[in-house]
Amino acid sequence: MRKWPSFVQLKEVGPRDGLQNEKEFISTDDKVAWIDMLSNSGVREIEYSSFVNPKWIPALADAMEVGKRINRNPNVLYSALVPNMRGLENALEAGIDGASVFMSASETHNQKNINKSIEGTYPILTQVIREAKQEGKKVTGYISTVFDCPYEGKISTEQVIRVCDHLVEAGVDDISLGDTIGSAVPSQVEMLLEEILQRYPQEKIIMHFHDTRGMGVANILTSMQFGITRFDTAIGGLGGCPYAPGAAGNVATNDVLYLLHGLGIGTGIQEKKIQDASIFIQSKLGKKLPSRSLAYIEGTA
Repeated sequence: MRKWPSFVQLKEVGPRDGLQNEKEFISTDDKVAWIDMLSNSGVREIEYSSFVNPKWIPALADAMEVGKRINRNPNVLYSALVPNMRGLENALEAGIDGASVFMSASETHNQKNINKSIEGTYPILTQVIREAKQEGKKVTGYISTVFDCPYEGKISTEQVIRVCDHLVEAGVDDISLGDTIGSAVPSQVEMLLEEILQRYPQEKIIMHFHDTRGMGVANILTSMQFGITRFDTAIGGLGGCPYAPGAAGNVATNDVLYLLHGLGIGTGIQEKKIQDASIFIQSKLGKKLPSRSLAYIEGTA
C-alpha cells in the first residue's frame, strides 16, 4: 500500500483568486464575514485579497478595508497578492502577514497579465521581495502557466526553472507552481516535479491546480507521490484568470478535503465549516459553485 503523507497544508485562495474573476461584486461586509468564517475553519493560511490597481481587478477594490476589518485568528497567516512597491506599501498598511508576488513562465501570458516582459518583471519583483523580507513578511512566488499557456501552448520545464531560479535568488520563501488553464495531466506533473525537485526541496514547492478539465484532484495525488504536501485550493471551486480564456476555477477545497480525509491524511480543517462558508458565498454570488462535494452535501441536506 502506498504511504501517503500524514499531514497536508491547504492555502485557501478563494477570497483572492476565487473572487478576482467574478462579475458579481461581493460587499465588503460580506467579504469580511466570509473570511472570518474561513479563519475559524482550521485553515492555516488565507490569501484574502490583491493589492493591484482597482481598475484591473474591481472585484477586489476594497482590499485595504477588508484587511483592516477581518478578525485575525493568531493561528492563521493572512497573505495578499502584491504586484509592485505601491501594492506592497498598501498591503503592509492593511496588515498582511505574507506577500505573494506573481509572474508567468510564458512570455505572452506575462505580457498580458502584467503588461511587462519576463525580464522587465524581475527587477520590480526583486525590490518587492526584498522589502517585504526586511519587514519580516513571508513571501511566496507564484509562477503561472507552468504547463501550458493559452497563447503559446506547451511551456518547457527549462522556462519554468529559469523563473524559479530568479525568484529564489531574490529571496522568496516558497514557490507556487500554477496550472493556470487547468490543462495538465499527471504525466506532466511527474515530468515537471522530477526536474524541479532536483533543484529545490519539496518543502519549498506549492502546487496550484485549476480544475478546467477535472484533473485537479488527480494532479494533487500525483504531486503527493513526489512528497509535495502544500497546495493552493479555493472554496467551492471558485476562480479563473482574466488572461487565461476558458480557464475554470481552482480545484475546490471541499473536494480536496474529501480526498485527503478519506485517505487518512490530516489537514486540521473542519469540512463542515468549509461547507458552511461555501454555501454562504454561493448565496452571495447567486450561482452554484462547481465543487462536487458541495453539490453532494447540498443534495443530501
